Amino acid sequence: MREQRLPLTVILLTLMIDAMGIGLIIPVMPALIQEVDGGTLGEAAVWGGILTSVFAVMQFACAPMLGSLSDRFGRRLVLLVSLAVMAADYLVMAVAGTIWLLLAGRIVAGIASATSAVGYAYIADISKPEEKAGRFGLIGAAFGIGFVIGPLIGGALGELGTRAPFYAAAGLAALNFTLGFFVLPETVTGATRRRFQWSRANPFGSFAALNRMPGIGRLILLFFLYQVAFMVYPAVWAYFTEARFGWDPAMIGLSLGSFGIAMAVVQGGLIRLILKRFGDRATVTFGIGFNACAFLALAPVANGTLALILTPLTAIGAVVTPALQGMLSRRVADDAQGELQGVLTSATSLALILSPLAMTWIFFAFTGGGMPVYLPGAPFLLSMLLMGVCAVVFAGQAPAERADRV
Repeated sequence: MREQRLPLTVILLTLMIDAMGIGLIIPVMPALIQEVDGGTLGEAAVWGGILTSVFAVMQFACAPMLGSLSDRFGRRLVLLVSLAVMAADYLVMAVAGTIWLLLAGRIVAGIASATSAVGYAYIADISKPEEKAGRFGLIGAAFGIGFVIGPLIGGALGELGTRAPFYAAAGLAALNFTLGFFVLPETVTGATRRRFQWSRANPFGSFAALNRMPGIGRLILLFFLYQVAFMVYPAVWAYFTEARFGWDPAMIGLSLGSFGIAMAVVQGGLIRLILKRFGDRATVTFGIGFNACAFLALAPVANGTLALILTPLTAIGAVVTPALQGMLSRRVADDAQGELQGVLTSATSLALILSPLAMTWIFFAFTGGGMPVYLPGAPFLLSMLLMGVCAVVFAGQAPAERADRV
């Protein structure tokens, strides 16, 4: 057990620093897009959706390949290369003077952003079956802590200019690379190394291979639908809060920070108690219901103080992701953990392609005068409906296996 603690700590720190780099730039994106392209806030929101979706397209296409490469050549190598490219990419975006250069930066970032998939596979490598869901929750907590610190710093740096957070993100990515290079050991061994196959190094081939395993396909579909709904937060939060409450980047960063703190508490501690008491299936059911209620509450809110109170509470619904990942990881062979996490990353990326486009378009329609009612929170109503679809999909899942109840 002791020999696992250092690698576990290092990979969690690595992912936390990576999340800090992502969170740093969120508060300044509306102002940056308007700075380089002009236009209204609503038009900036549409461009923000495009940039997010392009990032996700590349991640969707490349994540299974990088996951399969990590099954063949090791987690360490894939992780380090990704971090080095990300550091350089943040520097390019820091000096970007056109929307097209920002677009190119997001394309490169999407290709390089296999960090989370490789991190999940790394945790799966060093965890017993009954430990996986809880440890996947620790990854969520690490990201949550990163998003606490990142947006807070990003909001403060945003007062110095829209470019400052990108230089800070580049520095964090470089620090992340250094940490991994010196202290992160390899976990893929000769016994778990799998031959690289191009036929499985794409989202469709990987999904087809995994779908042949019992119960996998429906759970991946559920994972995807949940991500589409939950991504309403990064997709429209900055635009929603500015339009509804007039918040500046610092206040947006503060709200995201409170959400991150709650995420860390939920996925780093509360999830373990819930899983131990109720098991994976009941945890997923609870999370779906809670999210539906949270989205319904946020849609009409018109008071900034009430929104700040609701923001950390909505993180309770994040128990769904680690519970689902634990169920999936226990059903997949040890030599395909990287492939599984690549598919889940692709599912997340496909959600990132669709969700920001849909959510920002709905935001634009309900704030730009195209609809008979002014409702910046309209995207949250769509997410509420999607949670209903998730409930139907999960209700049709086969009865829990013994592994799903640990």
